Amino acid sequence: MFESIILNRSLRAVFMFYLKQTDRISLYFYTKRQKMQHPIPNNPVLDKLPKHLRQFIKPQNYDDYSPIDQAVWRYVMRKNVDYLSRVAHSSYLDGLKKTGISIDYIPNMYGMNRILKEIGWAAVAVDGFIPPNAFMEFQAYNVLVIASDIRQLEHIEYTPAPDIIHEGAGHAPIIANPEYAEYLRRFGEIGSKAISSAKDYEMYEAIRHLSIIKEAEGTPQNEIEEAEKRVEKLQENMGESSEMALIRNLHWWTVEYGLIGTPENPKIYGAGLLSSIGESAWCMTDQVKKVPYSIEAAFQSFDITKPQPQLYVTPDFAHLSLVLEEFANQMALRKGGLKGVQKLINSEVLGTLELSTGIQISGVFSKVIEHEGQAIYVQTTGQTALSSRDKELVGHGVANHSNGFGSPIGKLKGINLAIEDMSPRDLLAYDIYEGECVTLNFEGGIEVSGVIITGTRNLQGKIILISFNNCTVTYQNQILFQPDWGVYDMAVGKEIISAFSGPADTKSFEQLMKIPQETTIKHQKSAEKSALEKLYQQVRDYREGKNKTISLQKIFVEIVAHHPNDWLLSVELYELASLSNETDFCKKILNHLENIKSNRSEVAHLIDGGIFLVSK
Repeated sequence: MFESIILNRSLRAVFMFYLKQTDRISLYFYTKRQKMQHPIPNNPVLDKLPKHLRQFIKPQNYDDYSPIDQAVWRYVMRKNVDYLSRVAHSSYLDGLKKTGISIDYIPNMYGMNRILKEIGWAAVAVDGFIPPNAFMEFQAYNVLVIASDIRQLEHIEYTPAPDIIHEGAGHAPIIANPEYAEYLRRFGEIGSKAISSAKDYEMYEAIRHLSIIKEAEGTPQNEIEEAEKRVEKLQENMGESSEMALIRNLHWWTVEYGLIGTPENPKIYGAGLLSSIGESAWCMTDQVKKVPYSIEAAFQSFDITKPQPQLYVTPDFAHLSLVLEEFANQMALRKGGLKGVQKLINSEVLGTLELSTGIQISGVFSKVIEHEGQAIYVQTTGQTALSSRDKELVGHGVANHSNGFGSPIGKLKGINLAIEDMSPRDLLAYDIYEGECVTLNFEGGIEVSGVIITGTRNLQGKIILISFNNCTVTYQNQILFQPDWGVYDMAVGKEIISAFSGPADTKSFEQLMKIPQETTIKHQKSAEKSALEKLYQQVRDYREGKNKTISLQKIFVEIVAHHPNDWLLSVELYELASLSNETDFCKKILNHLENIKSNRSEVAHLIDGGIFLVSK
């Protein structure tokens, strides 16, 4: 499609300069990687990662990449750099150099981190899709999550599973742009607080399973179809979109599939487009509708298994941040209230409510009592922690509140002054004494009766917590707390100002996120595949000057005789034969490739694309 477009002289010069520079970088990383065996790359940014995120990190295992994997990387990168030099945002090529991404070699995480730390970022390897909240939180810490597997040759244009081409060659280069990097960090900060629904995680697991089996070699078609039907069924029954679903849409239409400029003259910056040699060309055609980017993109769903029928165009990176803040203003994170509690209850996972005093209740919320559109009592189930300013309050961790926590919210009936704003003199005026039995009647009908043990104030002097002995809490005919349950700790606040996913203090809980049980599938190689890999390695050794005694003609005979459907290695042989001006050998290879094109029409354009690069 785009092979007929010829680079002008200035772009060609940039392209050739880049090729020379990255050749040096790639060789450096390839030799250095053999000396580095640490499980996690060295980068100061990684030292800040909390324990619950570190559990997603896995070793890259660089030696697991086969010669075919390296050839896939090289083909995609050569095609991408050639084409994207014309249609990508200017930050792309600059970013490739700044982040240490090579054309010839799959990036080594150690090498990437050595360079990424200069721009305040880091990279870690993970196993495929990780939960959305975790992915977002990594971004908030300036850490790029990279799925270390690489797509099969059969999926060289597009893979439904995250892989190192998508993450390394797509995401990493653009973060070298400071304005975009700050957007990505801020997105992670806000996105990690977005509240999911219980169905969101079920959908995540279904999509992860589908991506794993579709990318796994030899998966039966009926198994794939069954997994696809499950995803489709879930999509049809998701109900009202959660905050996480909506912000994930924004992430998709910007970070993954974003265009920048004008609808008439867009440039690519989204990683999904930068890493797909098929879709980066497709998206530039008139068949893909270009829409000005706005908050409406949050309500546009997407299908990861198909090319996108429309894309959004932002005028600049600053506009991305404006839309993000507009969306954040609508989140429970900033609005709190009854709806915020209801969202947390529907999520069925760990979340936090913050009251007007700043006290934060973290746990799995299970109940809310409402009155005239306001939450007047909230209840958690199981382990709960109380915090202030994102730090756990002494004596109020999960060991102290292992069986849940409940508290009234609001003002006392008939008293305009909220408890949190009462001075010692005010407390005396309303007969609220330590060591005395008091009865507090709240607007809405909650009644707390017991002996006050003590109260806690924050740095601003506001009362945030009152503890009772021999306490009974009731609502109408319901008993919400009774004396034989022990000390009753009552959080103080006239309203809920924030509700968000996850705990206020990440150190309060041992298990914050579910870890996927299903891992990517590693099939044993067949004898035929192993033999083909050896041929790929020999060609690579020849190109790099490690072994010039290898006969490329003999390798070609082996390919034709024993691997007649493989096209990529023949393209690489054609490249080397052309450099050596072996005209007759080139003709033989081209004839063989024409036969493959006749038998495998689906790879014809890939073959043509590889030959086009050689002829430039």
